This record gives sequence, C-alpha cells and structure tokens, in this order.
Amino acid sequence: MRRLCVVQLLPALDNGGVERSTLEIADALVRAGHRAVVISAGGRLLPELQKLGAEHIQLPIGRKSPLALRHVPVLRRLFAALGADIVHARSRLPAWLGWLALRGMPLPRPHFVTTVHGLNSPSRYSAIMARGERVICVSNTVRAHLQALCPQCVDAVVDVIPRGIDPDAFPRAAAGGGDARVRVVGLHPQLGGRGPLLLLPGRGTRLKGHADAIALLAALRADGLDARLWLPGVLQEGRARYLAELQAQASTLGVQDALAMTEATAGMAEAYTACDLVLQLSRKPEAFGRTVVEALAVGRPVLGWAHGGVGELLAELQPDGRVPPFDADALHAAARGLLDAPPSPIEALPYTLQAMQHRTLNVYRSLVDA
Repeated sequence: MRRLCVVQLLPALDNGGVERSTLEIADALVRAGHRAVVISAGGRLLPELQKLGAEHIQLPIGRKSPLALRHVPVLRRLFAALGADIVHARSRLPAWLGWLALRGMPLPRPHFVTTVHGLNSPSRYSAIMARGERVICVSNTVRAHLQALCPQCVDAVVDVIPRGIDPDAFPRAAAGGGDARVRVVGLHPQLGGRGPLLLLPGRGTRLKGHADAIALLAALRADGLDARLWLPGVLQEGRARYLAELQAQASTLGVQDALAMTEATAGMAEAYTACDLVLQLSRKPEAFGRTVVEALAVGRPVLGWAHGGVGELLAELQPDGRVPPFDADALHAAARGLLDAPPSPIEALPYTLQAMQHRTLNVYRSLVDA
C-alpha cells in the first residue's frame, strides 16, 4: 500500500474532544507509515502532536471573520505542495475553507472527509459538514441529528465511528478505591468519610450540570449517607462568578463541607478508581459522552441524563444509569439504587481507541483505492 498524506483541519490545538481525536488519528497515521499533517492556529497540544511525528502548519483557519477567506488560496497551494490525498475537516469554518480550496484545484484532487463531532444548530453554515465524500459521525445520536439537518445526505457516505479509549489508560480497578481514594482524600480532605464518593468531571459551565450534582449530594446526605462530591474542572480562570454561585448553593443546602470544587485533574483514571459513582449530568445533550466509557472501563457505575450520546451509551452499556432529563427525584432514586447494588463491571467495552483509529484509516484507504 502506498504512503498516504492526510491533512487534518481544525481551529486550534487546545484541549477538547476534537483536538484529542486529531492527535489520535495523527498518531495512527504515523505508526502506519503515512504522513500526518495538521493545519490549525496551534495551541497547548502542539508539542504533543509534534512528539508523535506529525507535522503542523500554523494558520488561523478557525477565526470567524470575512477575512478568513484569504486563507483559501493559501490552503489550495498547501494541499498541492504537500501532495495531499485526504483533506479531513473537523470543524465548520475550517471545512468551508478547505472545501472552497479544493473546488479550485484541478482533477484529480484530494478527497474531502468531514467528522461531525457535535450537535450543530441547523443552518446553511452547518451544512458544510455533510458535504464530505465520506462523513464520519461520532455516535448514532450525531448521525440522526445530521440526517435531520441534511435529509439529502445519503447513508452510503455516512460512517458512524464512535470515539474510543485506550483500555490500558483506564485499567479495571477493584471497588472501594483503595490507595487511590487515600491519595485523593489526602489532596482534598473534605472528600474523606465513610460514605460514597461521587465524581462529576467537567469544566466550569452551567451546561455540565454541577448544580444538579450538588442538589443530589444534599438529597443523599438527607437520607443519612455520608456522601461526598468531587467536581474536578470547576475551578477555572475566568469562572469566579460561577464558582461563587455553586458555593452559595452548597452553603444554602448545608453540604459545603462534603464538597470539593477543584481544578481539572490530569489523573482521571485514578479519579474514577477513587469514586463510587460517576455522574454525567450535562444539561445540553453531548455528542458522545467519553466520560461514560472511561468510567465503565475502570469498573465504576455511571448515572446520567438520558439524552444525547450519554443516553445512547447508557442504554447500551448500563441501562439502570439512565434518568429522564432534569428529573431530580428520579436522579436521587437511581443514585440510591446504584450505590446500594452496583452493577457488575462490563468485561469488554467495544469503544476502544484502536477500533476508532483502524476504522478511520480504512475510510481514507477506501477513498484512495476507489
């Protein structure tokens, strides 16, 4: 098989699901002997990308402005100079710029692939994500949303390739937390006690449902449980007003001493290991819900609202963790059920990083071979 050159387009290389998927595919390409190029404005993950052996070209293709159109001829020249076989767009503005650049190239020209990572609002602007020769959706939830957005998008060009995790990075752990729980409590003493530890990872925004988690903590403690709650990621620069809002809620409910609101942790596998129940309470439906797969891989039950990708994953993998969205009483009852009788860990999760990488590279190969 000849060596391919795959160019991925995205706004920047900061932290997030789009960025992480970009690095994961770049890694798979390099390890398979192909050339991996990323075009973006750069960011904190750039050193990690370069460490993988991928190339980076800095271009601010995610800045929303009419001036962004000046990047179209630049991209056209880059695609030609690189000898690109595939141009893979992962966001709307980069997709528009990449598509316009490709339209001006003579045949044969690089193949155009898009990945729909989110539940974009219906608009002509969003419709570019359905114009790929192959369109990758990260879940069936996203596929259904795309088909509502673009009814003319035929099934033949749509591939559902869920995001995946590296099982070695999230090894199965025994119940109880063990040394991981001791280390977490050492860092955050308010999480100590004899009762269950709840975990809701997520950045400091109302969309992540932190207030719902705090209300659940209060309900469990009212039952007589010495429950504790850890919210890693809430403590963020520029989020002081939101943090104060959550602190006021916790104080009103009398649970401030059983709650830790911290910066994000780099040791998520240990965080899952230390806890007894993982919460996924995003008030806006998620496209996939990677937290669900990570927690279940470690062997921890998950409780979440039954919408979006989270609801889809829980319906398949752990149905008793699904709760009608925003029903606080149902959330409380389900939490008690999962804490009193935790479900048996899943032996083999289908959502692996290796499967995602393999299937994506197969998409590239099928286009080139055709």
